[in-house]
Amino acid sequence: MKTNKVNFKNYNGEQLSGKLDLPVDKKVHSYTIFAHCFTCNKNLKAIKNISKGLTSNGFGVLRFDFTGLGQSKGEFEDTNFSHNVDDLVAAYEFLNANYNPPKLIVGHSLGGTAALFAARKADSIKAVVTIGSPFQPEHVSKLIQSKEDEIEKDGEAEVNIGGRNFTIKNDFLEDIRKNKIDDFIGDLKKPFLILHSPQDKIVGIKNAELLYMHAHHPKSFVSLDGADHLLSHSNDSLYVGEVVASWAKRYLEIDDNRINIKSNQSVIASLSSEDAFTTDMALASHKLLADEPEDFGGNNLGPNPYEFLSAALASCTAMTIQMYAKRKNWPLENVEVHINHKKDHCKDCRNLDHKSKVDIFQRQLVLKGNLDHKQRNRLLDIADKCPVHRTLHSDVEVHTSLSQ
Repeated sequence: MKTNKVNFKNYNGEQLSGKLDLPVDKKVHSYTIFAHCFTCNKNLKAIKNISKGLTSNGFGVLRFDFTGLGQSKGEFEDTNFSHNVDDLVAAYEFLNANYNPPKLIVGHSLGGTAALFAARKADSIKAVVTIGSPFQPEHVSKLIQSKEDEIEKDGEAEVNIGGRNFTIKNDFLEDIRKNKIDDFIGDLKKPFLILHSPQDKIVGIKNAELLYMHAHHPKSFVSLDGADHLLSHSNDSLYVGEVVASWAKRYLEIDDNRINIKSNQSVIASLSSEDAFTTDMALASHKLLADEPEDFGGNNLGPNPYEFLSAALASCTAMTIQMYAKRKNWPLENVEVHINHKKDHCKDCRNLDHKSKVDIFQRQLVLKGNLDHKQRNRLLDIADKCPVHRTLHSDVEVHTSLSQ
């Protein structure tokens, strides 16, 4: 995905720091706002993975730091839950004014609860997703329970949350107590997806049950079985991104023409410095991931570049053979092409040192159908005539330039 740094003002005029994640080909069919968890920030790995799943499906995602957190201005101790809701509305207005009105809002933990409150203030939001979110804002008081009496007595107290110290004021406690989600959730009447892990030890699964019971249809629940609250395992957060994208497409008015616009460039690859080898790719209107194995420093979330090259040879071979068989009206029911790539010493190359290594693609065909010996041998010959095979055996030039 491509990421642009953005900044916008909250209702107090303080600058909020955000990142706008876009599909690699920059073709966005729907914009999304992401609300992070209590005291977290926009750069949490799980959030980036969820955003990656959404952008690979054509969504643009705005993730930002709430007031006083991460790189956003303001003082966290002067904020409360209502302030977070207002920050989400400010994010909505930023997208509305500078890009397109967002259609989807997604929130993690308390951010999900805030997303529900914000959704009723944002007309263009057509669907809402919560991930491990509490039924009521007051649930967060469990994190500061040991200091609650001190806060009420002295007006504020320092609380350690996730290994960091935060000042919590009495206004925060009063605010989470007065905001009740059951006052409006039944009347929200926007498609609602609830994702929650039965093993969540921070926000129990009962919260998902209450959200589902009080919400209006259409509503859906997906169990994140085995995941922890922060979705610390990449497989869990990447799964969430794909599930949310697939679910949301059912309820959003998506401009198919926008998705299928042909790019001037047939293939685009984009790799952020923070993503190791996990590379977003756009092949015309198709989105794919390329990667390297974990033992090579990658995340193993997609084929490596040579596997893509082998795939090009295998698919082109299969198409060419099947096309020839159909033209001849031969009974070829199915063709499988198996490719193995390796580098080995050149044994028969006259112009190369015997120590030189060359790329070797070992190709095996599996032909199914009532073919005679002559037909099978002819199809074996046809494999060498596929366009990708010819390209690999021809003189190839790669012209590289810098884009302005």
